[in-house]
Amino acid sequence: MVFIKSAAEAVARIAYLSSDVVLSVQPALATDSDFSKHLHSYSARRLPGLISKEAPEVIPVRHNVDPLLSAFQPLRAGKLVSATTSSSILLPSIPHLYKLAQYPIVLHVSLHPSNSPDFSEITAIRQSGFIFLQSETLQESQDLALSAHALAIKSGKGVIHFFDPANSNQDRPIEPEDQDLLGEILDLDSARILQSTRDESSSLYVDDGRRATVTEAIPPATEGGTSVNDINKEATSPHAPSEKRSDGGVSSVGSSIRESSADSRPSISSKTSVESSVTRPVTSDDVYDHISKIWAKIAQDTGRIYQPFEYTGPEDAESALFIFGSTGLFVDELTEAKSTDEFAKCGLMTARLYRPWIGTRLAQSLPSSVRRIAVLEQIRRKTTKWGPVLLDVVTSLRAGPSASASPLIVGHQFGYIEPATVRQALRGIFQNLTSSNPIQNLEVGSSEAPGQPLDQYALAQPKVENAYMKILDQVFGEKLYVANRLGASNAGISAKISASPEYGFGSLLARKEHRKRFIGEVQNAAATRDFTTDTVQPWLSKWALSAEDAQKANAIAPDVVSRLSNDGSSLASTLLNSKSLFFKESQWLVGSDAWAYDMGNSGVHHVIASGANVNMLIIDSQPWSERAVSDEARRKKDIGLYAMNFGNAYVASVAVYSSYTQVLEAMIEADQFDGPSVVVAYLPYNKEDDSPLTVLQETKKAVDLGYWPLYRWNPNKEENGEPNFSLDSERIKQELEEFLRRDNHLTQLMNRHPKFAANLSESYGTEVRALQKRKAKDAYNTMLESLYGAPMTILFASDNGNAESLANRLGNRGKARGLKTMVMAMDDYPLEDLPTEENVVMITSTAGQGEFPQNGRTFWDAVKDTTELDLSQVHYTVFALGDSHYWPRKEDKIYYNKPGKDLDAKIAFLGATKLVDIGLGDDQDPDSYQTGYGEWEPKLWQALGVDKVEGLPEEPPPITNEDIKIQSNFLRGTIEEGLKDTSTAAISASDQQLTKFHGTYMQDDRDLRDERKAQGLEPAYSFMIRCRLNGGVATPSQWLQMDAISSSYGNETMKLTTRQTFQFHGVVKSKLKSAMRGINKALMTTIAACGDVNRNIMVSPLPTKSAFHRDVHQVSAKISDHLLPSTTAYHEIWLKDDDSPEEKQTKVAGDAVIDAEPLYGPTYLPRKFKITIAVPPHNDTDVYAHDVGLIAIKTADGDRLEGFNVLVGGGMGVTHNNKKTYPRTGSMLGYFPTSQIHLVCEKIMLVQRDHGDRKNRKHARLKYTIDDMGVDVFRSKVEELLGSKFEAPRPFEFKSNIDIFGWQKDEFGMNHFLMFIENGRIEDTADFPMMTGLREIAKVHKGEFRLSPNQHLCLSNVPDEDLDMIKGMLKKYKLDNLQFSALRLSSSACVAFPTCGLAMAESERYLPELITKLEGCLEENGLRQDSIVMRMTGCPNGCARPWLAEVAFVGKAYGAYNMYLGGGYHGQRLNKLYRSSIMEEEILDIMKPLLKRYALERQDGERFGDFVIRIGMIKPTKEGKTFHEDVAEEESDEE
Repeated sequence: MVFIKSAAEAVARIAYLSSDVVLSVQPALATDSDFSKHLHSYSARRLPGLISKEAPEVIPVRHNVDPLLSAFQPLRAGKLVSATTSSSILLPSIPHLYKLAQYPIVLHVSLHPSNSPDFSEITAIRQSGFIFLQSETLQESQDLALSAHALAIKSGKGVIHFFDPANSNQDRPIEPEDQDLLGEILDLDSARILQSTRDESSSLYVDDGRRATVTEAIPPATEGGTSVNDINKEATSPHAPSEKRSDGGVSSVGSSIRESSADSRPSISSKTSVESSVTRPVTSDDVYDHISKIWAKIAQDTGRIYQPFEYTGPEDAESALFIFGSTGLFVDELTEAKSTDEFAKCGLMTARLYRPWIGTRLAQSLPSSVRRIAVLEQIRRKTTKWGPVLLDVVTSLRAGPSASASPLIVGHQFGYIEPATVRQALRGIFQNLTSSNPIQNLEVGSSEAPGQPLDQYALAQPKVENAYMKILDQVFGEKLYVANRLGASNAGISAKISASPEYGFGSLLARKEHRKRFIGEVQNAAATRDFTTDTVQPWLSKWALSAEDAQKANAIAPDVVSRLSNDGSSLASTLLNSKSLFFKESQWLVGSDAWAYDMGNSGVHHVIASGANVNMLIIDSQPWSERAVSDEARRKKDIGLYAMNFGNAYVASVAVYSSYTQVLEAMIEADQFDGPSVVVAYLPYNKEDDSPLTVLQETKKAVDLGYWPLYRWNPNKEENGEPNFSLDSERIKQELEEFLRRDNHLTQLMNRHPKFAANLSESYGTEVRALQKRKAKDAYNTMLESLYGAPMTILFASDNGNAESLANRLGNRGKARGLKTMVMAMDDYPLEDLPTEENVVMITSTAGQGEFPQNGRTFWDAVKDTTELDLSQVHYTVFALGDSHYWPRKEDKIYYNKPGKDLDAKIAFLGATKLVDIGLGDDQDPDSYQTGYGEWEPKLWQALGVDKVEGLPEEPPPITNEDIKIQSNFLRGTIEEGLKDTSTAAISASDQQLTKFHGTYMQDDRDLRDERKAQGLEPAYSFMIRCRLNGGVATPSQWLQMDAISSSYGNETMKLTTRQTFQFHGVVKSKLKSAMRGINKALMTTIAACGDVNRNIMVSPLPTKSAFHRDVHQVSAKISDHLLPSTTAYHEIWLKDDDSPEEKQTKVAGDAVIDAEPLYGPTYLPRKFKITIAVPPHNDTDVYAHDVGLIAIKTADGDRLEGFNVLVGGGMGVTHNNKKTYPRTGSMLGYFPTSQIHLVCEKIMLVQRDHGDRKNRKHARLKYTIDDMGVDVFRSKVEELLGSKFEAPRPFEFKSNIDIFGWQKDEFGMNHFLMFIENGRIEDTADFPMMTGLREIAKVHKGEFRLSPNQHLCLSNVPDEDLDMIKGMLKKYKLDNLQFSALRLSSSACVAFPTCGLAMAESERYLPELITKLEGCLEENGLRQDSIVMRMTGCPNGCARPWLAEVAFVGKAYGAYNMYLGGGYHGQRLNKLYRSSIMEEEILDIMKPLLKRYALERQDGERFGDFVIRIGMIKPTKEGKTFHEDVAEEESDEE
């Protein structure tokens, strides 16, 4: 049996079982409280509760963001809510407690600090209207937690259950709660009544009159003449006075529409003829009756007895301790007391029911023999002369008839008492108690506990929020002054107060006054002659005139300080004591979104209203979510809008993970603005230790959907005739502008219906989506009304288009057979119509780890959770597409066609009748999924009775890429028309294929797909542009132009690719042409950077041999120009000026343009064609991985280029689990001299053009052509076209395929610096302003930028006279940092998510994190400086050339990778599959022991890839065709 070991665990279990919603108040979202680790464990396992119909919802909330606000929305929706929290939130929550006390909420409060808790946080809120229960032992914590929930349900009032967790630390573990007893005590019937009620209240701070009430039966009249109407009038008044009790106590009363018939009070008179009922506030008597019955039931079932006041000790005790605090210290001493001890005949009393305080029960619980009572209150914060519990005890025992005989009562306050001194403390207490003149409020123990642990609830800035602080430091440097910086020393001021905006604002005002006085002192000093030198006064005068001008004052200040330092006079020394004031600071207040919940209380209002020149940076960390949007009680105030309404403040809304540039602009503008400035900065995270990737994804969603718009508001711009408002959210600019134009109408609507204001934006997307579904369905129905035959509705879910194609084809075939067919994506179909359908066919592919495709997930989520759909009249069938080998392990076979199988089972469960059994398409069958489909479709026609139809029309063949190319009119297609279409951000499918030839791919942001779909928006389409940069060499001016393009048209980043060129992402359609023109203005181009043509030619950067590099680079340029497509379509579409007459293309025969492709022909090549040049001993271009690999051979003297060894047939593209596809290393054809090498490349390309497979694109690369032909046959065909033979290959040797970092000199004395650019991403971040640094260097650099094939950058041809300047700039921008592990320096990753449409898993954004998690192991085993080539791709197409790496990870599904081992360090050998579909945990479990073994067992000079082969972990791959053989993890055929 599992035993419960802590009070927090016992309470967490009860709270979970007894609630619909549990608010888990935590020190931080990533830091567990005593309760939360248990709650999150239950929630993760979806354990059912007793109260909740499903698993209760556990909501983590940070302790400093007004956490109890989160209770109002679920409470008002009829949910039973509890909160688990420390006592630190109680005092800040006082504004809410009075309202919450009238709801059936339970607060479980663990008192803090843990080793010396402060009970004053309980007494301070004793009058809030809550019921208070206190537990002390582990068993009590379980029983009283249950009692609290039962009491809240019965009374309708809030209950606070508090306890000291340390008090029960030594208790024995207890058994879990009895489920049967739990159900009986909770009174589930009463709970269901509460759950069925709804409260329409919306205010948070204003008393809305709600009171917890009880309804009871009463007679119509009494003999005394009191009428029912009189009673009703008093009892139902929303502000009825408190009912006085006979025992002198005062009831806690409250409001509600709730009724209780279970515990009605006695009637006013027994002499009634007809009973009526009256609703009145709940009283103390009601609470006592309820808790007595609850405790009676517990006693009956368990034998454990509880009373409002618990007394333990001798029945004839003469003295008693009434302890309001931790009793554990005293119990043992009192129990073991000797007869000679002062406290021998002493009892101990505590309050179980602290509020309402039932005074008569106290007197009844106390032995009549007691003559003295010491009241001990564990209170660290003394706020009144007399302790509140002392006053309670005195009032109870000295009131009424027995007051004259009441015992002596002496108050004490106790703090921390060492266990060893408890006896001594007791003696002190009893000496005072028994003295003739006892001291009231005697303090016992220490007010502070020694060695007190750090307060986990203390304020701290999460590390993830450091980004904005780093930007402030970067921008303002020494000028920066943060008035409320955490950790700053403020004498006598607590950290919590000094971090508040109010304190910070006050200190800034004082600081401004101080500087103002200082300026006056400087002015006076400038007029004296008390300086030793004559140079000081003029500089002081000059400074004083510009003291308020930050730019001028800060420019002059260093000179002033320097002259004062040299002067040596006493006056100079006095001024230097305040030398920081010579600089005009950039003064800031920094806070969190906690400031946004009540701007009046937080001080934000005071700063803005003051008009003072103060800058505020407010970091908002709440992620966008449906719950956050819909919970208006939880929603923060819009500080930006609030500040703009004042009209005197600069306001900016920024997000560093969306636009770093905009953050910089906003901070600089805020600093320059004379008046209050508010920069509201977004940094969303679910936990403080969330990865940057998670923060990035959350930011993108919020910005894209308009939840967090980026803007800047400067009221001073109006004076210059400029607009005040600048919108910086590129994606939503058009939608938001339309919204702003509707602003008056919307504002009026919100004013008329304030409660709808928070829901307008949230509901808009839902309504649009529903309307879209309904319109599409209705349009289909209208179209089908004119047709005859049985209806057939075909619903598909498709990621890669196969399921959609099948659905459309099936629909066309159904029409041909006379059926009324409708084809829709599952998510586009209105689910409520499903029961009305007659015949439904569902076709779905399989995504990820057995998941539904993107456009079927919403449909499936709705279907799987429903039990209300009645499909008894529906006939259906399912066809599923999957891959039986995709998940090789037996335990993972459930993922094969899982979506289709799950859908089939659920539709059958809902009562539908099968037309035919589910069909399963398997990619491993001879014709892929078509094999299974071919068997399934005829059965469907037979079931529908249309299998015998004759005269069916012949189906047109599907359109292929070859059709698109030949019909494109030399790559024109309808691209130009598509660019002009403003109704969509996309272009047509055929044009998407053609634009690749022009150097651009259409993509969409996959981070945003789900959210945009939920909002009824099309995907966030944009374009990737890839430059054609021969040999990877760019001039500084070209670099600056690329930088400008990325900032103006892209997503403010550049990607250096594995093919040595620039790539831009996030270019929207409207900016595509401008970006293309900008690239061409830089004397660069994008044509043939992609597509079925020869692409960018790669060349080793070769920093130490500049002359040889020049030779090789010239050859690459010659080959590149020779193989360039000839079509003029590129110029027409992207570069020509439509209004220029000379740009008009001459056309003949109608619209046919005179054009030709002498080398390529109208269909170009079967697939892409790649050429690379490597210069031994460096194989940094991976020469074996390309269609043509040229190995440069030097002349005999080794200085110049002589010719090339020619490799052919390399290629990286693979399809997972399709063994007909494989990577291949190039085969040697032989040697050819330099003069003819461009013709050699041409003839190789022409053989591929004429013999490559144009029917199957997965078999169309040159590698398959060569394997089909044989190398010798292929060589002979090339030689036949050349008219000459290849010579025997010349000897060469490769030593590595990685880059050599750092400074190097070439033979001419020029300097070259190869810098590390992780995964080729050029961007600015708060930690690393890389893009800015490279931009500044490009402005002064006179040499070249050489892009490395491993995605790094070589700053080339730096003359000695510029060396110090360039080194200084590299250091300033951290670009000279090479202190990385050799593993990181040897790593490479493709782009993958979020822009690549082929990605199955993360790559560029994840590989750095994975390496970080391995670097500790590298350090431990002495491998930090050992190069291991590690590569990662998001799919098997191989852009980062993973198949040649010593260790590679290739994306299989989101978070899952295939692991490959054994590649050659020189790039000469393919690796092989070691493990399939493994997640991070398994990757680390494999890699860490393997790295340790490599460190211990490797031979001298042995590379990692060779090592894993030698020890037998993996077999070597001898050639591409054996890539899938002898793998370490065989794929099982079993399901």
